[in-house]
Amino acid sequence: MATGDPVRGVVQSGQREDTVTKTIESGTAAIPSVAFLGLAVGSMALSLAFMAAGRRDAANFIGQWAPTILILGLYNKLVKQRGSDRDDRGV
Repeated sequence: MATGDPVRGVVQSGQREDTVTKTIESGTAAIPSVAFLGLAVGSMALSLAFMAAGRRDAANFIGQWAPTILILGLYNKLVKQRGSDRDDRGV
């Protein structure tokens, strides 16, 4: 069980996730991790295409999507493995 200071973001023992968080996590858990990787690589390829076409601003904008998509994929993976609801599941 995790204990600690809630100001620093550490979950207190016995603290439960709210309904909205559970709903979002159950929906995103159905998305395979490779989908996030594919979307990130796709945004990099699209950015490269825009750069080759001389549309530098659009290329930079779309190229900045990749890190965000990868972070979302990392969060998705962590929720699948560790799950914020592990106490509810009895793990």
